[in-house]
Amino acid sequence: MVAEAGDIILCLERSRDIAQNNNEENIVCSLKEKFKEINNNDACDNGKIAICGSNGVYGKNGVMVCKSNAIQYRTIQDPASQRLTWYKPPLTVLVIKKVRDASVYSPFVKLVQWLIEEKRMVVFVEAAVMEDPHLDQFPEFPSVKDRLMTFRLGKDDLTDKIDFIVCLGGDGTLLYASQLFQQSVPPVMAFHLGSLGFLTPFRFDNFQEQVNNVLEGHAALTLRSRLRCIVIKNSENLNTSETNGNGQEKPSSFLVLNEVVIDRGPSPYLSNIDLFLDGKHITSVQGDGLIVSTPTGSTAYAVAAGASMIHPSVPAIMVTPICPHSLSFRPIVVPAGVELKISVSPESRNTSWVSFDGRNRQELLHGDSLRVTTSIYPVPSICSQDQISDWFDSLAECLHWNVRKRQKHMDELEDLTRSSSNDTLDSIGKENVVKD
Repeated sequence: MVAEAGDIILCLERSRDIAQNNNEENIVCSLKEKFKEINNNDACDNGKIAICGSNGVYGKNGVMVCKSNAIQYRTIQDPASQRLTWYKPPLTVLVIKKVRDASVYSPFVKLVQWLIEEKRMVVFVEAAVMEDPHLDQFPEFPSVKDRLMTFRLGKDDLTDKIDFIVCLGGDGTLLYASQLFQQSVPPVMAFHLGSLGFLTPFRFDNFQEQVNNVLEGHAALTLRSRLRCIVIKNSENLNTSETNGNGQEKPSSFLVLNEVVIDRGPSPYLSNIDLFLDGKHITSVQGDGLIVSTPTGSTAYAVAAGASMIHPSVPAIMVTPICPHSLSFRPIVVPAGVELKISVSPESRNTSWVSFDGRNRQELLHGDSLRVTTSIYPVPSICSQDQISDWFDSLAECLHWNVRKRQKHMDELEDLTRSSSNDTLDSIGKENVVKD
């Protein structure tokens, strides 16, 4: 609710007697009484009032608006309030490790052995991990190998089976964890054992202490929004096997954590892509393509294409052109609640290609469309410190954000010896004549 001209806005600390009320009506009445007490009038009953509470039921930044005896409120969530809370002790954990990396084998064996033998947890790993012959070289692994639970991507459903996830590797392991869960995602704890590590804030040196803190609920969370992408094929572009029996297309749905990319593929021609926002045609993209990204993905492909970096807690969708054939086409940010529709322009000389977090690449033909909205299933990423510190540490360490040599201080003593406030142009000129 936005306060209009003439509205009365009151910001106050909510007292204990108000906070103790569990009934919404009682809270409103108490706030009205508090307002009358301060202003000694009946403006709240007959006029307009917006009340901003700093604590209690409506949250730290809750806003209440009273207009014509109708109470409406909205809340702006404080990122610091996002904390990990276990309603029951976690019993199952999914461990995802980076593939084809010898440096991850030893940490992986240490972690799963500790989780099974010390924490008495049920550990799930991908079936392909059990088939890796390099793990048999570790003497500790055979003792826990038979106690590991396995799954296969695309065949086994992990929904409601996993309490939390541990990733060992780089940012790709977190993207893979996101792909495994196309609905609700368990909390993810990511250890930095890869290359960049922008999304992996934990170091493996003291993993026992850090995992214990997480299991005890002593951790902050970053809710990383995802995009739901639905590819709708034109019925004229389908064969019989791709229809649902009624001659209609079967939409393909994907959840992405970073970005969905639409590009010109192998064609030498410009992409010509129509962009719609909530059904309204916004623009046509003529260039190499388009990136639609989450705030998490703003520091990935999008930033390389000239986009701004957005904190993952900001509810937004970024639209970034790739090498647009226009000097004025700048990246834009739109609200998280909108629906974007992307299609190949009828005048396009070629088709387009689309990929989702670098996977499931497919061709968009004329008449096909891609619809993108913010998913209701974010990825709860566990913080090493807190939301703000983790993000800025990653900017500094991984991207060297705003790194430059420090400007030298002026030597004030040397400056004073060269001139003083009493110097004049005439005196300086005379000194120069004498020197000559």
